[in-house]
Amino acid sequence: MNTDIENLFKDKVIGHPAGLFVIFFTEMWERFSFYGMRILLVLFLTAPIISDNPGWEWPREHALSLIGTYGSLLYLTPILGGWLADKYTGYKWAVIIGCFLMMLGHASMVFETPFSLYLGLGFLIVGTGFFKPNMTSMISEMYKGKESKKDGAYTIYYMGVNAGAFFGMMLCGYLAENIGWSYGFGLAGIFMLLGLIQFWLAKDLFGQIGERPSRVHEVELPQNINEESPKEHDTSEASEKLNPFTTLDKILILLSSLGGILYLFNDPMSKIGDVNILDFNIGGLDGSNVTVLIALVLFLYLIITRISRYSRVIRDRIIAVSVFGIFTVFFFAAFEQSLGSMTLFARDYTERALTGSSAMVFKIIDLILTVGPLAIITWVLYLLFKKTYSKIPYSNVILAISFAFLWYIVFYKINNEFSKDATEVPATWFGILNSFFIITLAPLFSKWWESKYNPSAAMKYGIGLVLLGLGFGILVLGTMGVAQGAQTASVSMIFLILAYLLHTMGELCISPVGLSYLSKLVPGRMIGFMFGIWYLAIAIGQKAAGTMGGMIDKITAEYSLSTFFLIFTIVPAAIGLVSMVLNPILKKLMHGVR
Repeated sequence: MNTDIENLFKDKVIGHPAGLFVIFFTEMWERFSFYGMRILLVLFLTAPIISDNPGWEWPREHALSLIGTYGSLLYLTPILGGWLADKYTGYKWAVIIGCFLMMLGHASMVFETPFSLYLGLGFLIVGTGFFKPNMTSMISEMYKGKESKKDGAYTIYYMGVNAGAFFGMMLCGYLAENIGWSYGFGLAGIFMLLGLIQFWLAKDLFGQIGERPSRVHEVELPQNINEESPKEHDTSEASEKLNPFTTLDKILILLSSLGGILYLFNDPMSKIGDVNILDFNIGGLDGSNVTVLIALVLFLYLIITRISRYSRVIRDRIIAVSVFGIFTVFFFAAFEQSLGSMTLFARDYTERALTGSSAMVFKIIDLILTVGPLAIITWVLYLLFKKTYSKIPYSNVILAISFAFLWYIVFYKINNEFSKDATEVPATWFGILNSFFIITLAPLFSKWWESKYNPSAAMKYGIGLVLLGLGFGILVLGTMGVAQGAQTASVSMIFLILAYLLHTMGELCISPVGLSYLSKLVPGRMIGFMFGIWYLAIAIGQKAAGTMGGMIDKITAEYSLSTFFLIFTIVPAAIGLVSMVLNPILKKLMHGVR
């Protein structure tokens, strides 16, 4: 294995092994496809049937219920996918399987039928489970013995994540809104296929890295760009009493998992297909709510009883992780409105039609945003080609074809826009702002974390949640003039841009630090279990985002649109203040871990 690592480091691009950039481009195409499709989903499902670009005209509540379940499952299947890769397939083949399944998912959605939609989402959920945890595991394996360079590697990788999301939302969204939904879904599928072929043809470059199942499950994610590399724990833990899962523990895991899965599937099924598998009521609550509450109580009992069986220091640290997990649920429940209610706000309530000098200014800004990053990434591709043209020539040919196609679409978009006097900003365009702000602001936040003013974990969570709430507060101000029950309005786009700016700043305070602190606080033998718990917290936040976002029509009709956004202003900000108040207690529970 060490020989493979040394061979990889012989051919360097920008100071890192060429293999990192093979992973970079594979992740870029996967994120291109993933976000390109995901931002279209809510618009397609809710678009009027009778229109120039007809959709399915679902009620917003139904669409967001489905998207919430979809988003939640995307964070649950990686728990299983990581385990299968560790035990059976290895990281490399798990990535290939994931790419293939996701390609099938995107291809299915082109047909725009109910069966093809659900089939496509199913393929994407399972494919993401194989892909998501194992790309970063390959990087972790590549940099064994070279930990000092690992932070830089994850930073580069994270740029690939955001570059893919940026171009996917921009270009899939543009084709979908201006030509037809199938073109957007199809473009996502094409680049997923190209990413699969490119990685397949380059897989021999990695030697045995990622080939054999590893007995050690390492939790490493690309979000880990602002923190020190997680310290490896002594897996023997000889001084600590083991805490094996009892029969009761296993029963509680089974029952709480079953209850959660039933709720996730029954919620959209009962609303969209009028198929209710939990058709009962207890104490005024419907079957879905009763089931998920029982599952939650069982799960909390499981966590509390397991924590109580550990020694004091480990128990305290797990309690700290659990509190951060609760904060994470609240964060994602609000933050993930970006691909739900905020995308609907961009389409239905934002003034996107521009004329005269305003249109020209936007076109120029859009041109710079598109061509600048693409030119930089193309230069990286050229450097990769110079280093690996003899080792992986066919993979490089596929990459070259991919970029030629990408440049063609960009040229088509630019030429089409500059040929018109006026322009209408696509609703999907606002989704790129998160990726753009991350790329531009991440270095500044990284410097902050490295300085003597680096806040504690609880303060970072507090700052992030308050910034998230302030972003929604901007939307409250922008929508104060929107009439009660209004389905459309013309709010200035500056409010949405500022909201995305504040939300991204909040994300940079929270997303990069959660798993980093988990890896520092939890003993090595418990990483796998707590990793699953953490993804479960994000999954709950994803489903809560869909459920809460689906209330937009009801709250707007009974109160106002500003009231809807006011909820997302008060709750995250209040939780953020709670995190700040709890800072001394949480620091004590962490027992010196920073």
